[in-house]
Amino acid sequence: MVRLSVLAFVLVALIAQADDWPQWLGTARDGVWREKGILTKFPKGGPKQLWRVPLGGGYSGPAVAEGLVYITDRQLAAGQSESANPFARSKSMGKERIVALDAKTGKEVWKHEYDSKYTMSYPAGPRATPVVQDGKVWTIGAMGDIYCLDAKKGTVLWSKSLIKDYDASVPVWGFAAHLLIDGDNLVTLGSRKAVAIALNKNTGKEVWKSLELDSMEIGYCPPVIFTFGGKRQLIIWHPESVNGLDPANGKRLWSYEWNIQANLTVPTPRQVGDKLFLTAFYNGSRMLQVTADGVKELWRSKGRNEQDTQALHSIMPTPFIEGKVAYGVCSYGQLRAIDIEDGGKRLWEDYTATGAVKPERWANAFLTPNEDRYFLFNEKGDLIIATLSPTGYKEIDKAHLIEPTGILAGGKMGGGRVVVWSHPAYAYRTIYVRNDKEIAAFSLAAD
Repeated sequence: MVRLSVLAFVLVALIAQADDWPQWLGTARDGVWREKGILTKFPKGGPKQLWRVPLGGGYSGPAVAEGLVYITDRQLAAGQSESANPFARSKSMGKERIVALDAKTGKEVWKHEYDSKYTMSYPAGPRATPVVQDGKVWTIGAMGDIYCLDAKKGTVLWSKSLIKDYDASVPVWGFAAHLLIDGDNLVTLGSRKAVAIALNKNTGKEVWKSLELDSMEIGYCPPVIFTFGGKRQLIIWHPESVNGLDPANGKRLWSYEWNIQANLTVPTPRQVGDKLFLTAFYNGSRMLQVTADGVKELWRSKGRNEQDTQALHSIMPTPFIEGKVAYGVCSYGQLRAIDIEDGGKRLWEDYTATGAVKPERWANAFLTPNEDRYFLFNEKGDLIIATLSPTGYKEIDKAHLIEPTGILAGGKMGGGRVVVWSHPAYAYRTIYVRNDKEIAAFSLAAD
């Protein structure tokens, strides 16, 4: 019994020392995986599978904290089905679920479910990664239902409905902007009359609301906080403008007008010193210079649309910047490097990382740096270890982890191919991946 107790203590200590992945893009919300002891090449047959358990549909990525994996999904109600055309607005009944699993075994610890009638396109399930902090977990569903739960027990502490409480209209592709915790505040995108909303994270009570839209939807870009000119700024990028807000009260510090086609503000903005880099599927890239209370455009890409591209025209993956080079995935699956000090000049591009055998609309891979290499999880369910440099892309190894299950629209709008579009979580020297049927864990430990 004493030995078992000692062993249990050691295991808990090891987990505590390992890095969690408690929100969108990890602990620092920058997408960098900082754990040590990670393999540089896969063992024969691929990384060791630790577990695999059934799951419902969804695009949301896992969050991992204090030994638990938090994931959201959707279960269709009996007798319900979705259109064969994912672009068609859903009218289906079902339940969204918040599920907590043991990170080592995949065993369900608790779940909470609630009714959710969908009215958006691509209705597989929730989009946003949960956020975990201080014994609580917060989630937002595809229809704008926000929940705060006890992270260990799953009991509901409070909830809000953006539709009921803020008269929000459901975006075409649902509510997808990942929640942000800042001190005692929970920041979310909301509605046309209150694009950014801060709620007390413990009670759900409104702290402030900010920004209004003239005509467009709220978009999908997650809020993020950077420091410019010595001042912390909450960056809210919606389809009419990029904005810097005071995170304490929501007061607008500056605004840069930029109308985004189809409301596709999606990729997380990136900070480069006193500069802010943004990329959009149709509109391309822009680099802004930001001060404590102002903004100035430095350059914009010259591509005319998502087919005639320069710089980056990203739709889902967040680009990474090293020195003067930005790496990201462009509109038709091109893994691309651009020079951000030369107006976004293209340095190289490669289609193999996304699994595209030819230019494919929206072909995707999520990039995650770890020490001197990158892990790329692409829409085919493959995990690639590679190096990225100003001179090119070099694949080191590749393994297939999970089957793609999401069916895209046919024709030029996706070709009817099958994909997995969920960002993985990296924690405890493990990768956690999901599709619309299951979630799985694979060891990436070097020993």
